[in-house]
Amino acid sequence: MCISPAVGRDASLSMAVPPARTPSEARAALRDSASVGLGFVPLGVAFGVLVAHSGVDWWWASLSSALVYGGSFEFLLIGLVTAAVPLASVAVSAFLVNVRHVFYALSFPLDRVRSRLGKAYGTFALCDEAYALTAGEQARAWSGRRILWLQLFLHLYWAGGATAGALLGSLVPDRVQGLDFALTALFTVLALEAVRDRRRDLPTPALALLSALAARLLFPGGLLIAAFALFTAGLLVRHLTAKDRPRHA
Repeated sequence: MCISPAVGRDASLSMAVPPARTPSEARAALRDSASVGLGFVPLGVAFGVLVAHSGVDWWWASLSSALVYGGSFEFLLIGLVTAAVPLASVAVSAFLVNVRHVFYALSFPLDRVRSRLGKAYGTFALCDEAYALTAGEQARAWSGRRILWLQLFLHLYWAGGATAGALLGSLVPDRVQGLDFALTALFTVLALEAVRDRRRDLPTPALALLSALAARLLFPGGLLIAAFALFTAGLLVRHLTAKDRPRHA
């Protein structure tokens, strides 16, 4: 069998030039989390400053961000703790604020994670920002390790910012305003991204707004519970109709 010089030359070149290295899962996840991390750090600092100004020991910020890891509820929890609210009321508040995570599990790609320990941490570290990042088109090919690294980096962003804010909180004057709006601003950006990614479906922010308006008109005395119930029903209806909708080639 005769091998042409061109084929031999191409083969030798392919052996001499090493293949391009793909970035590791951790490096790729760090790059993926950078945009949200830039918002997580100042948000965590704002939470830490709030902890320091509330008169609670600084390490409460580190403990809460590491073990609770629920940004919106953690902001609420500081007020509940300082007001000595009964434990039952704290539990109900935690349920109402975080019940949305139950529906995140319907489409969060945790099935790509193989180990039980990884699944346990992925369930614990499931937050709005991690869900938003993994819901896009570019995340459909991400592996389970990459998703876990993404969640870990987001967790570290939040815990590090909260600890720094609590330690440096005494240097921030009490008259500074706008720190409590940091969480709202981050959720607004995530909502805009969700609208851009789901143009063909009823956007989730629009569904939430309609649920809130309907609850305000129909159940003014129980606005929060009614709005959550209507929003939950709307999500279930949308999920079932999308599942039964015929797919066209």
